[in-house]
Amino acid sequence: MKLYSNKQKWKVALLFVALVLVGVSLFVSNTIVSKVAQRERDRVTQWADAIKKRAELVRLTNNSFSELREKELNEMELWIDATKEISRKTPLDRQQSFDLPLKIINRNDDIPVVVLDQNDQVSTYINLNFEAKDLEKAFPQADSTKLQGYFEDSLVKLAYSWEKANPSFTIEIYDGLFMTYFYNDSRDIVRLEHERDSLLEAFNQELIRNTNLVPVVLTDSSKSKVIATNFSDDEIANFSQTLGDLKAQNDPIRIRFSQDRTHYVFYANSDELVQLQYFPYIQFLIIGLFIFIGYMIFSTFRKAEQNQVWAGMAKETAHQLGTPISSLMAWVQMLEGMDIDKDITKEMNKDVHRLSQVTDRFSKIGAGTQLKEADIVQTTSEFLSYLRTRLPQKVQLIFDSSDKNLVIAHNPPLFEWVIENICKNAIDAMEGAGELKVTIHKENGSVHIDITDTGKGMTGTQQRSVFQPGYTTKKRGWGLGLSLAKRIIHDYHKGRLKVLRSEAGKGTTFRITLFI
Repeated sequence: MKLYSNKQKWKVALLFVALVLVGVSLFVSNTIVSKVAQRERDRVTQWADAIKKRAELVRLTNNSFSELREKELNEMELWIDATKEISRKTPLDRQQSFDLPLKIINRNDDIPVVVLDQNDQVSTYINLNFEAKDLEKAFPQADSTKLQGYFEDSLVKLAYSWEKANPSFTIEIYDGLFMTYFYNDSRDIVRLEHERDSLLEAFNQELIRNTNLVPVVLTDSSKSKVIATNFSDDEIANFSQTLGDLKAQNDPIRIRFSQDRTHYVFYANSDELVQLQYFPYIQFLIIGLFIFIGYMIFSTFRKAEQNQVWAGMAKETAHQLGTPISSLMAWVQMLEGMDIDKDITKEMNKDVHRLSQVTDRFSKIGAGTQLKEADIVQTTSEFLSYLRTRLPQKVQLIFDSSDKNLVIAHNPPLFEWVIENICKNAIDAMEGAGELKVTIHKENGSVHIDITDTGKGMTGTQQRSVFQPGYTTKKRGWGLGLSLAKRIIHDYHKGRLKVLRSEAGKGTTFRITLFI
């Protein structure tokens, strides 16, 4: 018992140490993963801050657009007012007071303007980037008159295209003559728009080429529109699924571009981080598999060594018992020739025969066990008849079988040894007083031999350990009886031996199952 307990304690201790090592290793690995994950999140946050700053720059540029457009609109209104003022003057007044309005009109040297009359005829234009002569390449066969016509048609179309972005102004110069003024953004606004578009294009290209950045998606406040991403077009095609996958990996980062504009950054873990997350578990799986295979190999070697030790010890025991048994047989024969009670020599013959059987059992350990078709009921009944006369007086032995004959392949000497070991343990559990019942019945191609006692029973832990070599509850004992019994049934008879049921204070039932 002490040997078995020490072995169990060492197993628990080693298991505890292994769990501590695994826990520490997982803690260290998870700490590293957390640091790497935080570093990636910081990197995404820095990228988001860069987006915010560039968005702020774009916003300021757009505000500049608004301010410039507002300024140009005011200048155009002032110019129109000056034109109206001149148109209201009489010819004499125009010569005296048109200097200021003309000064205002001539001050416009940046805003493109085209003036059309009510018949869509070009009245005048200023600050355009092309002239009629620029059409010579497009129409090399046309004369100057046709080129001028093409040029004026182009101006009309250009003027009406400007009207989509900027309002036009119509004034009456004098009775029956109306002039409409069309204007477009100035060269400063065009330049700023080009710079803004270049900024956004450079940002998108930088995002796509940034191999150090994890996969990211910048969305609008509704999370339904992609503002920027380094995913490919195929990956972003199924936008909702991609967004769901990213959200499952990390919580999105919320960015406020302004008081009324909020955007979200969704990002995925890098391949390195994913590999690092699963690496400890893969590592432990490989190590565990290696340890398991090693354990199975060494366990097989250990069992082989145990079998050799058991077989060697059993054969040596059988050899040592052979000489005294032969001597006892001679002494019994000599006593039978004397004038003594025949019952004494009869019982002595039974014991000598029993010793011969024990010797035969030991000699069969480790050798090829021969099973033969025999009546299992008769084998059990004959052994119990021998055992009944040697039981304590307060132990009642009951034997019952559902069939009178049950022929099944078994080795009678070894099978009797199993019955003997279980019965002796049952008698010890009953402390010399109680009922010992052995029953045999056939069920679904199997023969069950149940051995029931009314002893003190076993706990759950004892039931799981009772067949372990070295386990015993006795102060003196090797703890090998039930272990040997299980080996005989499982290895030699290909059957099963188990604790069918046990309850503290009420008894235990062992079941031997042999397959027909």
